[in-house]
Amino acid sequence: MTNAAPLADVLRQSIIDGDFAPGSRLSEAALAERLDVSRNTLREAFRVLAEQGLIEHVPHRGVSVASPSMADVVDIYRARRVIECAALRQAEPEHPAVELMRAAVDEAETHLTGTDWRLIGSANMAFHDAIVALADSPRLARTYRDVAAELRLAFLEIDDPRALHEPFVRKNRAVLDAFLQHGPDAAADELEKYLIRSERTVLGAFARMGRI
Repeated sequence: MTNAAPLADVLRQSIIDGDFAPGSRLSEAALAERLDVSRNTLREAFRVLAEQGLIEHVPHRGVSVASPSMADVVDIYRARRVIECAALRQAEPEHPAVELMRAAVDEAETHLTGTDWRLIGSANMAFHDAIVALADSPRLARTYRDVAAELRLAFLEIDDPRALHEPFVRKNRAVLDAFLQHGPDAAADELEKYLIRSERTVLGAFARMGRI
């Protein structure tokens, strides 16, 4: 692996999967050896990830995985409301992404009796990816991908994944039902209320951890 773009994708997936904890230092020497890449290639991948908000260069400490602040969370949800609610409001019921929304909700519901909240979290993000896909805009999808990745970092900071994910499986179903039964505007209104509640949940968790 020598190209910085695929390398950045690999590192990005590792970060949002929780292989590197938010705030943890990324050793350039160790990662270059582990991934069998040059340091120059790794530095370019770091540059890409920094632009996506997933890592940060800390003076005298090197490169670390980003650790979102409460202000970051507020901005992430601001972007989510703009992107997702607009995509849903102008969507057509026959759009192929509606089936992706349905599949993601079904997938999450099958895991509710288990304890692997990472699977439910992934299904939840797939549902929201599908909402953005309703817009048929590769540029919006790329923008949302970066926003969602930063959100996953915030989720990784929270030590109660059940409280974080379980209520929103039902909320996803409510958004989908509103879309199918009452149309895009009703679904967008439902989604906006949902995102406001989700934001408050994350901010509340950060506050209890003493994060600012």
